[in-house]
Amino acid sequence: MKPANVLVLPGWQNSGPAHWQSRWEAAHGYTRVQQHDWERPLRGDWLMQLEEAVLRCDEPAVLVAHSLGCIQVAAWAAHSQNTQRVKAALLVAPGDVEREAMRPLLPSWSPIVRSSLPFKSILVASRDDVHCTFEKADSLARDWGAELVDLGNAGHINADSGLGDWPQGQALLRRLTDLN
Repeated sequence: MKPANVLVLPGWQNSGPAHWQSRWEAAHGYTRVQQHDWERPLRGDWLMQLEEAVLRCDEPAVLVAHSLGCIQVAAWAAHSQNTQRVKAALLVAPGDVEREAMRPLLPSWSPIVRSSLPFKSILVASRDDVHCTFEKADSLARDWGAELVDLGNAGHINADSGLGDWPQGQALLRRLTDLN
């Protein structure tokens, strides 16, 4: 697995420098999928950015998604003709865009696509994530066919969670990429 083919998919408002995704990108040479608008994300635009990033990879991509990035992966996989170009996905702290408070802020993202993902995936969830209940994350993992990893009380599994380089996440990513 070439580091450049590990595609980092931040959520709404991007991932700042202290976020584990940014730290992984800097430390390992992973590729962040850039978006035209991190503040007002349009689903179609974000899906096209992911499609183009996957097509640029010279071997099967590995997706590393956080929050809205997880919802992006599910929506992309349901519509793309290029899902065979993805080896696996690490889905961390999916954001619940179906919550009443989120619908006006992210109108093009609801409902969440619930189709089974056509590649191996692990969904990491927290018991005290204010952006998605553990029960909702568990339901998404089942619908997507993802293995669920319970991180306990880790908030939104972001910079505020104090994970630093999050070695446990790197171990999960290695486990995913070692699968055939």
